[in-house]
Amino acid sequence: MNGSEIGSRTRRGRGAVSNRAGRFEPTTREAFDDGWTPDVPLPLKTEISIDRSRSVISRVASPDLPFTRSINPYRGCEHGCVYCFARPTHAYLGLSPGLDFETKLTVKPRAPELLRRALSRPRYRPEPIAIGTNTDPYQPIEKTHRVMRGLLEVLSEFNHPVTIVTKSAMVARDVDLLGPMGRRGLARVSLSLTSLDAGLSRKMEPRAATPDRRLWAMRQLAAAGCPVGVMTAPLIPAINDQQIEALLRAAAASGATSAGYVVLRLPLEVRDLFVEWLEAHFPDRAARVMRYVREIHGGRDYDPEWGKRLKGEGVYADLIGRRFRRAAAAHGLDRPVKPLRTDLFTPPAAIPVAPQLSFLDRLDS
Repeated sequence: MNGSEIGSRTRRGRGAVSNRAGRFEPTTREAFDDGWTPDVPLPLKTEISIDRSRSVISRVASPDLPFTRSINPYRGCEHGCVYCFARPTHAYLGLSPGLDFETKLTVKPRAPELLRRALSRPRYRPEPIAIGTNTDPYQPIEKTHRVMRGLLEVLSEFNHPVTIVTKSAMVARDVDLLGPMGRRGLARVSLSLTSLDAGLSRKMEPRAATPDRRLWAMRQLAAAGCPVGVMTAPLIPAINDQQIEALLRAAAASGATSAGYVVLRLPLEVRDLFVEWLEAHFPDRAARVMRYVREIHGGRDYDPEWGKRLKGEGVYADLIGRRFRRAAAAHGLDRPVKPLRTDLFTPPAAIPVAPQLSFLDRLDS
């Protein structure tokens, strides 16, 4: 299927071009033009189901990540970033990492309650919890379900440290919590910024906030006293990597005090979804982009090895790294990040447990 045929199937407001079957499905389906398909595909509605998990804190063992605990209020993400490394997780639900990932979402309404229980356990010891490391906690459905708001209320009550990564300006809604937490050394927020070009941003992240709105959110948080960083991720060769310097300059001017980056990575089903997206939106450079991607990842579409997967290796990856470090230094974004505090953690009384009856008491009853 050529680029023009793929492009005719893109859906407004959605990132993935197709709904490819997940890797665990016994059958696959391939779309083709039978002459009856309308020129413009019908829009897809977002469907929401309830996640009834009985725990909320996930343990993270990856040695190249700066956190060991995380929370994901939602499964799937309506922002629709086609390159999202979390897309393959939808295959575990029997759903497609393609359009299903951004249209069939699950919400964890009990997450604040489960978090309160976890933090109240007598043996719990605080460490910073990362939120937004898989799917965005401030994606559009948060406006209605307010799970992230509930989590922050619990964390603030317990004086528990938290880091947040988001592409949404909705994070500024919670400045009344994040400001005081930031001033106490308990919160830090990173806004993901991939382009200052609203048109390119819309292609990359169809339902995320515009670049200007994300910069506005940075200013709101910084003014309230919450430390703000910028995460330029992913950097895609020949698509947005030329904007590194401009992105860091704009973020620093909006109050950011730290910066990080990750190069494009294409695990599992993400690879084919990304190639489809390239052919739909950038047919003139699709082959060149993938050539650079393979150069960054040791000749493969993706190298999952720890220590290499986030920054890549080789000449092109080194060039990106040098440019980023130079720009970060020029704008004061290379200073060490102060660790969040854990000494302020204030656990309430343990959750009451029904007293156990003695052996004789049970016999009497």
